[in-house]
Amino acid sequence: MEAADLSRASREADIAPAAPAAERVWWGPADPVPLGIAGFALTTFILGLVNANAINGKDVFVVLSVAGAYGGLAQLLAGMWAFAERNTFAAAAFSSYGAFWISFVLLVQFFLPETVKASGNPIAANHAVALYLFCWGFFTFYMWIATFGTSIALNLVFLTLWVAYLLLGLGAVGHGHTTITHWGGYVTTACACLAWYVGASHVITKTLGRELLPLFPIRRG
Repeated sequence: MEAADLSRASREADIAPAAPAAERVWWGPADPVPLGIAGFALTTFILGLVNANAINGKDVFVVLSVAGAYGGLAQLLAGMWAFAERNTFAAAAFSSYGAFWISFVLLVQFFLPETVKASGNPIAANHAVALYLFCWGFFTFYMWIATFGTSIALNLVFLTLWVAYLLLGLGAVGHGHTTITHWGGYVTTACACLAWYVGASHVITKTLGRELLPLFPIRRG
């Protein structure tokens, strides 16, 4: 598997194989993987810094602005273009995490404050956030399993993301556990750096025609 061609290579694990060239529709997008991963990486990196307390929690508006436009909208579009390429893995990942960031903005900006105000019980709100994070962790877990058909680099992205969701979910339980949340932030930041590496590998190899940043394909069989 070529390191820079994740969008094609991951089709090996697709339920539906790619259509023959004669059956292609009138428009074929460029590889959407670099855009989707870049949107994910940058937004995840900033949120990781907030959770690790490297950026003040009051500056969460920085995360929300990037999450809505780049992590949310741009990544969702990348997912739609991955559907056009019949890339099941990328379509499911980018569409889902794009929707995650959009839902995150809505949750933090609108629904969570109203829930706390209406119930007067911040612990109940914390438990709702924990459930939200655990559910995304479950989705990430089975996406991580699917990465064993791709590359070591991508596998590490999803492994660290799954661990990050788990830690952040545990950190939100009850009155909150600051230390666990901070560790979740560290792992989130590491996940973002790995994702940037994968995205940079795609762009550089596609542009220069040389694999300068290997993704280390996972050999099966």
